[in-house]
Amino acid sequence: MKMRPLGRTGMTVSPYCLGTMMFGPAGTPDPDDCRRIVDRAVGAGINFIDTADVYGGSATETILGAALKGRRDDVVLATKFTGPMGDDPNRRGASRRWIMTAIDDSLRRLGTDYIDLYQIHHFDPTTDIEETLAALTDLITAGKVRAIGSSSFLASDIVEAHWTSERRSSARLRTEQPSYSILARSIEREVLPVCDRYGMGVLTWSPLAWGLLTGKYRDGKNTPVSPGRLQWGPQHMSDQRKFAVVEQLASVAEDAGISMTHLAMGFVLAHPFVTSAIVGPRTLEQLDDLLAGANVSLSDDILDRIDEIVPPGTDVGVSEVNYVPQSLSRTSLRRRIADARSAA
Repeated sequence: MKMRPLGRTGMTVSPYCLGTMMFGPAGTPDPDDCRRIVDRAVGAGINFIDTADVYGGSATETILGAALKGRRDDVVLATKFTGPMGDDPNRRGASRRWIMTAIDDSLRRLGTDYIDLYQIHHFDPTTDIEETLAALTDLITAGKVRAIGSSSFLASDIVEAHWTSERRSSARLRTEQPSYSILARSIEREVLPVCDRYGMGVLTWSPLAWGLLTGKYRDGKNTPVSPGRLQWGPQHMSDQRKFAVVEQLASVAEDAGISMTHLAMGFVLAHPFVTSAIVGPRTLEQLDDLLAGANVSLSDDILDRIDEIVPPGTDVGVSEVNYVPQSLSRTSLRRRIADARSAA
């Protein structure tokens, strides 16, 4: 694979990033099967691996750490924090208190003494970004982390983080990890241009739209039943608007003489601001299919047809797996409630 610079971190990564959310109870519970997937990926030239402390209730990091034993330095290893790690409300989020605990827990599970890319999994509205960046800066100074990034941030949150870094002389966010696929193109409006402006690397998740763009699930038939997909995207996987678009895209892929999977991956990697696309195979067969399309390059004619079906900067339907700002999720933040005292 032809390597690409990961923003301005000085690190170089493969255009495919091996995602591990399916390692463990959510998809592939056998550690030996997971190791074989890692073996095949690394052998094929993938040097970028992404995980998170919350995946598999922490089991995923442990499985991945065992699979990388003896070759840790051969890969660029990324993990994430902020997700709930138990019922204790202080074992989650982006506070200094939790970050200092979360990093040591991840290092222990992964069997390493440093993380190449440590990412804020989701924006934490309860914590000042200044506190979060200061804590992450200390981790870089301590040698536990090489670079930091964000995931599913709004463009405004990315800009605020960079302004804070400049004012406080703290470490900068070097990457962003957004959802991006033919069915989810809204990041083209602001997030991707902002990332380019700040020289950030971009590793996108769900390029296959939770499997919808593999062509396996047509007109709502053969709906996937894996625990991971049932947990993360039940409404997404039953949205008839998405299935209608998939039918149109199937014709594009057929005319181009490629599979739906390769069309979807080729689309994401065709964007000049995208560094790497995260692939999350559950089996070796799925990984082999993805690898077979690693060198697929879509012509302008094909990309134009995709633009006609799904206009640039738009999403097809909605996805409940994306980050929703509190201003949209909390009714009290967008409705003026009468003060009972003034009405008395």
